Amino acid sequence: MFDEFHLMANGLGFIHRRDKDDWLLETDRTARFGTAVVMKIATNSVTTSKEVFDQYTNLESDDLAFSKTPVPLSLARYKDEELISRSQAKRVLSRLDRFQEVLLDFKGVSSIGQAFADEIFRVFKHSHPEVDVIAINTSPDVARMIRRATSSKSEPSPLEDYRSGN
Repeated sequence: MFDEFHLMANGLGFIHRRDKDDWLLETDRTARFGTAVVMKIATNSVTTSKEVFDQYTNLESDDLAFSKTPVPLSLARYKDEELISRSQAKRVLSRLDRFQEVLLDFKGVSSIGQAFADEIFRVFKHSHPEVDVIAINTSPDVARMIRRATSSKSEPSPLEDYRSGN
């Protein structure tokens, strides 16, 4: 609903800017302990609440539940670590079985491990066939690993190349 959203707590900061579709996770070691929340809406904003809600609902259904969610995977990394393990994938997948459509945004993630890809695109998908998992903004290395994890399946690839810029 906001043009900018900042959440700062105990030296960590989470920032989202709608105009740049940007998610940031920052650390400030000099920050004091405590929590601060800042939400900004431009006085000339033309975005409506309906437009925002429509991004998270299935418009082809009469159900107005929040059934879609984006997941910026760059936020799943701690510092410069790579996304390689099943345990990392399980943390990413936590509670995603509650949605009908999950957009895994790989923007800023140059590669992933085989176990990470397998846990999401084979194991989770097999356990939750009702959840449509879609990978967007994939690098060539990420796309190759996803194809490898799904190559034994006869299902369509979760990659949406038209969104990836590749």
